[in-house]
Amino acid sequence: QVQLVESGGGLVQAGGSLRLSCAASGSIFSINAMGWYRQAPGKQRELVAIITSGGITVYADSVKGRFTISRDNAKNTVYLQMNNLKPEDTAVYYCKGELKTGWGIRPNDYWGQGTQVTVSS
Repeated sequence: QVQLVESGGGLVQAGGSLRLSCAASGSIFSINAMGWYRQAPGKQRELVAIITSGGITVYADSVKGRFTISRDNAKNTVYLQMNNLKPEDTAVYYCKGELKTGWGIRPNDYWGQGTQVTVSS
């Protein structure tokens, strides 16, 4: 069984910062890409940022220059540093990991339960 647990969400004023963490645990053989997605009320879930096992990163245009994704492979943890937050960043943020649970097993996507980020104007 695999679990991804997010932490670090909360309420912050516009211009402020938050750091999200997501730790993967359980029967993990290897982890490929890890990423952050968000879903605002009434909107579809969207990609925020992803990072490969080799450290290659991809960001949504709306967060480039403000958000930084990083990972600690030894801890199976991915982080999202969010600076200069805007009210439009308000959403539930979800962590996703593409990982394998054993040798020869195809990778699957696993999601965390989500953490609320609210940015007040």
